[in-house]
Amino acid sequence: MRAVLALALAVSAQLVAAPPSSAASAPRLGFRITRFLGEQLLAHKMEFDGTVVGGLSGIDRDPRTGTWYFISDDRWRYNPARFYTGALDIDRRTGAFTGVRLTSAITLLRPDGTPYPGYGEPGSADPETIRFDRWSRNLLWGHQGDRPDARDPAIPLSDLFVRWAGRDGRHLGELPLPANLKVTGTDSGPRRDLGFEGLTFAPATIAAVVAGPRYEDGEPPTAGSGAPARITVWGRDGRLRGQYAYPIDPLPAAPIPPDGAARSGVSEILALDDHRYLALERSWIEGVNYKVKLYEIDLRRATDVQDRDGLATGRPYRPVSKRLVMDLENVRAPVQNLESLAWGPRLATGECTLVIGSDDNFDQREVTQFLAFGARGC
Repeated sequence: MRAVLALALAVSAQLVAAPPSSAASAPRLGFRITRFLGEQLLAHKMEFDGTVVGGLSGIDRDPRTGTWYFISDDRWRYNPARFYTGALDIDRRTGAFTGVRLTSAITLLRPDGTPYPGYGEPGSADPETIRFDRWSRNLLWGHQGDRPDARDPAIPLSDLFVRWAGRDGRHLGELPLPANLKVTGTDSGPRRDLGFEGLTFAPATIAAVVAGPRYEDGEPPTAGSGAPARITVWGRDGRLRGQYAYPIDPLPAAPIPPDGAARSGVSEILALDDHRYLALERSWIEGVNYKVKLYEIDLRRATDVQDRDGLATGRPYRPVSKRLVMDLENVRAPVQNLESLAWGPRLATGECTLVIGSDDNFDQREVTQFLAFGARGC
């Protein structure tokens, strides 16, 4: 077991007119990983409650009951869009992380009360993130949308959304989206597979992040340059509060071969308070595998870009500041497709627990993994 390293990255804060290639500086904000508590895995394509388990793209916990929620991004390859409930066994006294189990599978329902259709059909859902709301005791989940491309020219347009659901899967409403997140059939708006990936509740706000840049915001990250992703913020009343640019790093390595495929972006966010979040930044690079880093970000000095059609050109703007907390390669190698962040129980030591989970893509070369950490400053 390798020691977890908490690293700090500080670079000069500056205004930018084009997608930033590095993070703006941030003060040391106090969040730090104190220790690694353990790892648990689920069996590949295990069967549970009439479903095939996999593709777990978001997790969260009800602090009152200790129930965990896990959302699958399966688009009816095996079963309809769904989430699971379960438990992660973390000893509050010692911090030992000793087990994971599922307790139920719940189908997500559309406004008309029917399951979401399968991949490639109108109205299909691609669930990528889920949160439990301790105030209403309902769930909020995000769909990253879809659009045709050269590989799948027949895919219908599907707008991004953030929807409320009961713990029984019933549709309970949705949040309004800014016009700049409208999916189109042209080279404008969100790119395919770069819609909502992360979602979080803060004391007075709700925030969601798209994985990568809209067409108007610039090209996706390369080994030489980064790109901006937009974080949208709502009040607890559901009204839009603002939108801020998250500066995705350049690719951490070049593909092998140099013209190979690569993708990098934000796979989840988790609030520390109404201004500070943790952010998972994940890359997949052909010939290299996954690279994942955990950052702490701060929105307080960032420019509200909600009314800006594009970020690649035009007036300068200030992105959110970010500070490196941990490179996941120093915890477990090879790094998995980490897509989930959630708070676990607070320990007797006063430490909070942070759980990071992976989406195995239903691929036998990958795993469904949960990593638990002790932390301070949360």
